[in-house]
Amino acid sequence: MKITVIGAGNVGATAAFRLAEKQFARDLVLLDVVDGIPQGKGLDMFETGPVGLFDTQIVGTNDYRETADSDIVLITAGLPRKPGMTREDLLMKNATIVRDVTDQIMEHSKNPIIIVVSNPLDIMTHVACVRSRLPKERVIGMAGVLDSARFRSFIAMELNVSMQDVNACVLGGHGDSMVPVVKYTTVAGIPISELMSPERIDALVERTRNGGAEIVNFLKQGSAFYAPASSAVEMIESIVLDRKRVLPCSVQLNGEYGIDGTFVGVPVKLGKNGVEKVYEIDLAASELEALKASAAIVDENVQLLDSILA
Repeated sequence: MKITVIGAGNVGATAAFRLAEKQFARDLVLLDVVDGIPQGKGLDMFETGPVGLFDTQIVGTNDYRETADSDIVLITAGLPRKPGMTREDLLMKNATIVRDVTDQIMEHSKNPIIIVVSNPLDIMTHVACVRSRLPKERVIGMAGVLDSARFRSFIAMELNVSMQDVNACVLGGHGDSMVPVVKYTTVAGIPISELMSPERIDALVERTRNGGAEIVNFLKQGSAFYAPASSAVEMIESIVLDRKRVLPCSVQLNGEYGIDGTFVGVPVKLGKNGVEKVYEIDLAASELEALKASAAIVDENVQLLDSILA
């Protein structure tokens, strides 16, 4: 097994280190365009092996030839939004980055599974799918795992219970249009509607939607990386170990939920071949409407990328 992480920033480096510790791959490549950064971080991780008791071979590089024959590629590359930059500016810049990254990946690897973390998440996953020409089951966006983790942590904090007993379901796009599904959210099997008031649930749903912005406001510079990296590693673990985990991921739908051809977050089964099943769960009319509205936002933005994807 060979795993490549594209982007040696906070998310990419954290994910690479966790993957190395878990020994999911004999060979782990950390690639970045900035000379010295992946080499230095990769060597630092490798030197942790005697203490962390892992033997993962870690290579830091700027050369895509080092990624040859990767089984899994995690794309974290992209730019954060800067002052004065419009949302469309960010969309175009990151779409160009993900396009070029995907082209380079596919030049050196024949049939990898690609997991995308770059934002705007659902749209960047679409870009990777179009450029890679891989089957849709092998191009997956990481969003719902992170959003569900945030929702679960807020519920555990509110009720003062173990996070291990909290299960949550968050669908839709990554961002303001995400759709936390309350009726599938439980604590040890007990619906949260029986454990807290509707007002408190609404407050936690809203906090989940703004989870990334809350961290950005604290940090002042930069954004969340521990939880996003850990969420991506959870997906990779299910694929590498063929665990068949049911996780909310951004995948291209083919008529499910009345949505066709759009990447949007829904529950899927992840195994050694990528997405092995899409689960179409029963949603309230308002939830289904919100999911379709989330998909429509993705579609609108994808239409702006014709020149980049041509």
